[in-house]
Amino acid sequence: MAIYRNTPSIRIINGHEIKTSDSVVVTNKSYTTNGEFIVVVRDVDYCEVFLDSKTTDHIVIKSLTYVLIKADSKIDDEFDEIEIGEGASVEFKNVGGIWYIISSDGLKGS
Repeated sequence: MAIYRNTPSIRIINGHEIKTSDSVVVTNKSYTTNGEFIVVVRDVDYCEVFLDSKTTDHIVIKSLTYVLIKADSKIDDEFDEIEIGEGASVEFKNVGGIWYIISSDGLKGS
């Protein structure tokens, strides 16, 4: 299992400097966001991704497997977690401490 990062970058999130990368490929069973613009989940049967608003304010998650997405606040003021299936992608934006789904192409029974 591994996490592959590409182009390093520095972002300011909630007034804090975050050293991150533009994108990351996750093959672990769990992952916590760290300021990336895109997370691709692959080569694992199941992955749980945690949206951390302390380090991340906007992210796209592309799933090539089953992914359960949780956050440090409700998603769309309604959901504790979101499931996405193989081939799906979901874009999230944190606004005022709440995670909003900006776009998606494959939400399953949330």
